[in-house]
Amino acid sequence: MLLPRLYAILDASCFEGASALLVAAEGLASAGCTLIQYRNKAGNAREMLEQARELKHHLGSSVRLIMNDRADLCLAADFDGVHVGQDDLSPESARKIIGWGKDGNARWLGVSTHNPEQLQVADQTSADYAAIGPVFATSSKANPDPVVGLEGVRRARSLTRKLLVAIGGINRANAASVIEAGADSVAVISDLLRDPRKSAEEFFRVLR
Repeated sequence: MLLPRLYAILDASCFEGASALLVAAEGLASAGCTLIQYRNKAGNAREMLEQARELKHHLGSSVRLIMNDRADLCLAADFDGVHVGQDDLSPESARKIIGWGKDGNARWLGVSTHNPEQLQVADQTSADYAAIGPVFATSSKANPDPVVGLEGVRRARSLTRKLLVAIGGINRANAASVIEAGADSVAVISDLLRDPRKSAEEFFRVLR
């Protein structure tokens, strides 16, 4: 399993309707994004499934699609994996739902962590990658956890052999420093919103 340097997250709350979400997704894909997470904290299951299926239909197999929180909707929309937080389904419960899959087609499982203790617990699960954050101050969450900084990324790298995704306040100006601190990939929401294709292309130039 290889993580791309850029892990794009599409938060439905940042877009005016499903069509705008799809346009952004297509822009990211055309820029070369191969990993996109669909996140919808406010929508009901029906709305989420409709949007997820539209994403799958438009992006096909060119992009690995990850469902935030909902392992059941991951299966229903034929997504490629699920990402769970500390207050969501446990990683092992999510794994039971999505299964292991076959080599090359296995569904990915990611888990959010915010401190060394949570990371050490996640390291013992069947998760394929662990996310650490917020690295920097972020506006994408109403009640964010304490900022961990670059030192937190370095500490996380020393505590797990899993693939490590850094998230929280990451932009084109600081992304390279996050990778240098030990992250395998940077998850980005806000700094991809304005002209997603152009923004993603600039991220790829920075993260070479």
